[in-house]
Amino acid sequence: MPFKSLCPRSFFSISRPRLKHILANSLFLPQRPTSPSQPQKHPHVSAILPAQTVVFDVEGWLLRSSSPFPYFLLVALECCSIFRALILLLSYPLLLCLEHEAATRMMVMLCFCGVRKQRWFRAGRTVLPRLFLKDVGEEGFDVLRMTERRVAVTGMPRVMVESFLKDYLDVQVVVGKEEEEEKEEELRDIVNGGEVLGFGLHGREFPIKFFPNIKEVYRVTDAEKRNWHHLPMEKCPKPLIFHDGRIAFQPTFTASIAMFVWFPFGVILSILRSILCILLPYSICIPVSALTGLVGRLVQTNHQSTSEVGFRPASGRLYICNHRTLLDPIYISVALNRPVTAVVYSVSPISEFLSPIKTARLTRNREEDRCRMAKLLKQGDLVVCPEGTTCREPFLLRFSPLFAELADRVTPVALSTEVSMFYGTTTSGFKWLDSFYFLMNPRPSCVVQFLNEMPTVSENGRWSSPCEVANHIQREIGRALDFTCTKLTRKDKYQILAGNDGVLN
Repeated sequence: MPFKSLCPRSFFSISRPRLKHILANSLFLPQRPTSPSQPQKHPHVSAILPAQTVVFDVEGWLLRSSSPFPYFLLVALECCSIFRALILLLSYPLLLCLEHEAATRMMVMLCFCGVRKQRWFRAGRTVLPRLFLKDVGEEGFDVLRMTERRVAVTGMPRVMVESFLKDYLDVQVVVGKEEEEEKEEELRDIVNGGEVLGFGLHGREFPIKFFPNIKEVYRVTDAEKRNWHHLPMEKCPKPLIFHDGRIAFQPTFTASIAMFVWFPFGVILSILRSILCILLPYSICIPVSALTGLVGRLVQTNHQSTSEVGFRPASGRLYICNHRTLLDPIYISVALNRPVTAVVYSVSPISEFLSPIKTARLTRNREEDRCRMAKLLKQGDLVVCPEGTTCREPFLLRFSPLFAELADRVTPVALSTEVSMFYGTTTSGFKWLDSFYFLMNPRPSCVVQFLNEMPTVSENGRWSSPCEVANHIQREIGRALDFTCTKLTRKDKYQILAGNDGVLN
């Protein structure tokens, strides 16, 4: 995409109609309609025929918010630097004074100038889909799924939206404003002489010239879109299981201002929480950490005669948990009020050094790992995350069956975490910062739920292999958390998000 095509002739030229529009929509003046004409009424889904082609404006019609500013700010934060994101944030008042197309071009320049193209594709494939899915209107999606031929037109660079639209909404063609003429022949081929229905935003130009057979153009207003419902995740053709990036909220202007204000306090608070966890005993650390905003909750659901909490068995117990953050074994240790050993795989040496509990690094040699884990289990309690990697969404990855060969009985532990500002996991960033980012949240929370102890060997031979034991425990943890079990593995996650096997050198 040539850089010249991204730059307008003048970013700072404000048209007289635009200036009148800004003044008319001031907080202190009554708002008036910019045009007396009314948009075409949105059709009912039953009026859409499968043979028709739907051409829609991504920002103007599909997404509930017509402003692309949050998406560009997310790109600046994840693919560039916090300083470039700050520059974009400070430019927001100027962007409000520009026409929509000029403002979009200016945001493209601020975000992508000097950035390698590989980072553009990474943001569009791994970071932005989560934000886009949360902003899709259910009413608009209901129209899309009634037809088999869908064409998307966007004012943003195509690399930002193409992966999301094709992978999650089954859109056939995505056209960026910078390449409308280049896609003209492809657009006419997909229409193939059939009827075309257009969907856009009232008051914004629609590319009718490429669709001679267009039957009707339906337009919605910003007020109507704000009343649309969020798209339920179960309606998506493809579930969002993996995504990357540190930002856990929609970076609107006000939310981003709050994040930048909080950031220095969050860094100090994260370091303080880490020091408290490393130096203080659990009896003191728990109440003091609660005063700093850390939220932890223990759910006791097992019905054994001996309670898990505070109980010290003669030999080590094996705890099997799902993997949400790097701090999962620490939360289990705090809930048990006794030290445990955690087995890790491809964890940063810095994270191992700062860990308040003992860690043991595994290799990719199955027999060697089994012998090492069996030795650790004889020495004390052992925590194993058989998924091998974290998963942010309510899904469970496939459980490795190796733990089923170590003990006759295991204790499943269901973990759920919540964050409001930063994710404590990443596949492409600095992994040693994962725990610090999690602790930078104002009120990070974790719920630890001990399930009933389960045998790995059944007398009636119901579970004939370690794989069946692993699948059974995965289903029990998924049932306790209301998570969906999958057959995806650690390797699948890293291939999707980072293009590698997830081995830390």
